Amino acid sequence: MKPISLTLILTIFLSFLVQARETFQLDDHWTFAPVESVTGKAPSEGFRPVQIPHDWSWEAGPQKGGAQADKGGYRIGGVGWYRCGFTLPDSFSKQRVVIQFDGVYRNATVFLNGHELGTRPYGFISFEYEVTPFLVDGENLLEVRVDCSKEPSTRWYHPCGIYAPVRLEASHPGARLVEDEVFITTPEITPEFAIVNLALERTGEVGDSCLIEILDDSGALVATNEASGALKFSTSLRVKNPSLWSPDSPTLYTARVSLLDDGKKLDELEIPFGIRSIRWDAATGFHLNGEVTKLKGVCEHLTGGPVGGAWPEPLLEWKLRLLKTMGCNAIRTAHNPQIPAFYDLCDRLGILVMNEAFDGWKRKAPQDYGALDFDKWWREDLSAFIRRDRNHPCVVVWSVGNETGGPVAKQLVEVCHQLDPTRPVTSGHSGSNFMDVYGVNGHSESQKFFKEKRPDKPFVATEAPHTWQVRGFYKSKTWYRDGFPNKRQQPFETPDLTEDEIFSNAFLAPDDMANGKQIFNSSYDNGLVRINARQNWEKMRDLPWYSGHFRWTGFDYPGEAGYVHGGWPFHSFAGGALDLGGFEKDLYYFYQSQWTSKPMVHILPHWTHPGMKLETQVPVHVYSNADEIELFHNGQSLGAQKPGLKWDEMQCEWMVPWIPGELIAVARNAGREVARHEHHTSGAPRALQIEHESLGKGFHILTLSSVDEKGHFYPYGENLIFTSSGSGVRVLSFENGHLADTDKPVAANRRAFMGKARLFLEGEGEPTTVGAILGERRQLTSEQVAIDVLRVEPTGEVLESSFAIHYTLDGSQPTTASPRYHAPFPVPSSCVVKAVAYLDGEPVLKMEESFGSDFGLHWYDASEVANNQSATALQAESAKFSQAKVSSYGKGFNGKGYLDFGGREGKVEFYQENDGPAGRAILEIRYALADPKRTRPVDVIVNGKTVSSRAFPRTKSWSNDWITIEIPCEIRNGANTILLKSKGQSAPNIDQIEFR
Repeated sequence: MKPISLTLILTIFLSFLVQARETFQLDDHWTFAPVESVTGKAPSEGFRPVQIPHDWSWEAGPQKGGAQADKGGYRIGGVGWYRCGFTLPDSFSKQRVVIQFDGVYRNATVFLNGHELGTRPYGFISFEYEVTPFLVDGENLLEVRVDCSKEPSTRWYHPCGIYAPVRLEASHPGARLVEDEVFITTPEITPEFAIVNLALERTGEVGDSCLIEILDDSGALVATNEASGALKFSTSLRVKNPSLWSPDSPTLYTARVSLLDDGKKLDELEIPFGIRSIRWDAATGFHLNGEVTKLKGVCEHLTGGPVGGAWPEPLLEWKLRLLKTMGCNAIRTAHNPQIPAFYDLCDRLGILVMNEAFDGWKRKAPQDYGALDFDKWWREDLSAFIRRDRNHPCVVVWSVGNETGGPVAKQLVEVCHQLDPTRPVTSGHSGSNFMDVYGVNGHSESQKFFKEKRPDKPFVATEAPHTWQVRGFYKSKTWYRDGFPNKRQQPFETPDLTEDEIFSNAFLAPDDMANGKQIFNSSYDNGLVRINARQNWEKMRDLPWYSGHFRWTGFDYPGEAGYVHGGWPFHSFAGGALDLGGFEKDLYYFYQSQWTSKPMVHILPHWTHPGMKLETQVPVHVYSNADEIELFHNGQSLGAQKPGLKWDEMQCEWMVPWIPGELIAVARNAGREVARHEHHTSGAPRALQIEHESLGKGFHILTLSSVDEKGHFYPYGENLIFTSSGSGVRVLSFENGHLADTDKPVAANRRAFMGKARLFLEGEGEPTTVGAILGERRQLTSEQVAIDVLRVEPTGEVLESSFAIHYTLDGSQPTTASPRYHAPFPVPSSCVVKAVAYLDGEPVLKMEESFGSDFGLHWYDASEVANNQSATALQAESAKFSQAKVSSYGKGFNGKGYLDFGGREGKVEFYQENDGPAGRAILEIRYALADPKRTRPVDVIVNGKTVSSRAFPRTKSWSNDWITIEIPCEIRNGANTILLKSKGQSAPNIDQIEFR
């Protein structure tokens, strides 16, 4: 392997003249190879260059047989090997060197020059090894084996690989300050001064004293003290007139700790921290710096958003700033630690964090940490997690689990208190008796919760509300996941917006759905589990004991595709206020209207509705934080309204007759316009509109939108967008936010979804060419097709380029002899258009698009759609089964078929998430059984306990007469398994099960 010339990043901790520590960043010049076997040997070939952070599973995209299955969004697992060759600088000679990994998923075994350093099973923890004895002069070889062969290992998508930075750190060979053993607290704060306590532990016998200095955010020295050189000590400093850390003013100080020996500096650490106080109270909620502060939070998976688990820091900052701009002031790290850069950014941006260590304390996914490694590793992993993150002012509460249970809860809390007595401990409704703060997930959304007695503890809604939306998609009839009313869930009512459904598009035609879950959900805030977003915010805002909520979720995330959305081709979950591409849903603007003060206004829905009858009354909602909103339709005022405080008055509402044209909302404060928002009825797409955003450090985002000939946004755009990146530019992701688009996200081409797609790029190289064949794929209002091609500099400048575009309509590949494109042209009702864009005689972009009645979004008569279907039914054909076949013979069954055991002994196992409380439920089994001779008894086993063992009543037919049997049972909070097992005489035909 060719040695690399790494850029030495010098972190000078002592002074401008004394170098105590050096950091050698190892993010470039890695190679990677996947392997078929799970042996411990590295492959001899097949390595390709990669950049760290890296996520091989995300690169591969969703695959129907992906090992992570529906839980992980049908992504792959497997085993991968990484290699990095490096030559250390001379300054590392005779130093103590450690290698630090910020995040590797999972079972990471590290080798240096053939020496095995160790294995870390947990995929969400940072770790390090000392490597001093194994380094050599000249080239060194670092190898990392990552084993994700046991899947699914989480209940949502996890990355595969080295998904966070790697570095070597050199320090004095005889003495080292241990960063994770430095603990900074601020026990006393007044307007005049703050007491800063610092506890420290170091290694080595060299060194006779420590110099502690406190620097303010400008770098000025504000306090200093010198302590003994003991291996373990604590000291206090006084900072005058402290600037307090808060979400509105995230001021950071720095503690500089220097280890001295006879006045010579041997080692030094610089640790950012914030001066702030926290208090949790059962009656008045969460207090920050002495003031009641509502936690306006979201749950956020590491993998929520466009790049899976591999987040370069500029892109992670982009993600967090989007949430901050929404008005979010808090994040729950669901359900595992995030990478170190996340906490640094939350400190700088001012985002409070509920820092969560684990999902479960026992098995929740078939091959997860809870099942395989928790008992052996939890204490070491939890301790490392607390020590790593306890100096971050953003962290205001620890969480040790989610919808799990077990006596280990008490020990988990004890470890947290031992390592950090300044913060309380909570959980997502797990081991609640042992927690300091009572955290409740979905049960906090039910009417029952607000009537029952709570523990005498501070309360926080750790996972609420659950509302599901798809950007740009609308239904005027309310949809409940579990139907309405539902006695077990006891939801709050959200009335329908219209008596009959007025919108007429869907993702799939009913006949193409594998089950009733495979639908899109409305962006009106009327697609919910138990409570809508407005109702939940009203309660959180007005009830003093309600500390805050963490909605599920901030961003859409890959995974939980079967339980939630019915499985393939759905691969992601639609709970976010932003989708996978970071595009804001209407819900985003609702929160902004309630959580921010900068004037804003937002109209929903858009005003482009092919097929809608003229004069249809359309509910128009406007979110705003202004005093008054006036709505104009085609120049005519529809009157002014004032947003209210009650949940159903937070939005201004008008019923507007559907007439094409424009809607304009004007927001005013004290009679003066402060914001406006416009929607225009769009014609068929004719061009691509490009918006550029630079994130710094060579990272860029290109947002691509379909617009009509007047430049109006076309909200149903779904044409393929083709790109060609020049030398020096790398595609990190091409994301559209579509929950069921199974194309690879790391690709040059991607289909627009609801009119948009977003290209995430790294590099400052040559221009990127972007193009599309544009038109309504189903030819709803137009058979015209346009072709648009653009060249974009990394700076965002669209270059003047004279492309020669040639096209064909017969499926053949265009050449310069094919017709040249000059203006939009009509195409047949079923057609494949191909085009090639030439620049200076050279082909630079090849494009293709299909048109016809079977492509794209499904459109139908609204009267054909069921207004409110339950989506809790679990289809047997999608479950795990043995000794049965899927049959679709007959009629009356749900989904795509049913399980026919054909006279054989067999079983079928279902998986059901319960985000509500544990307790009694009714299991409904839909089946057919027409055997005149045998009773075919069935064992029904819920969570390992047999709840029924009997014969089911007979039906009139095996395939045409389906009935339901009801079986009482107990279900857990969180993961539940339901096993139906024949008992000596084969089994009935099984259609579905459902909890009530």
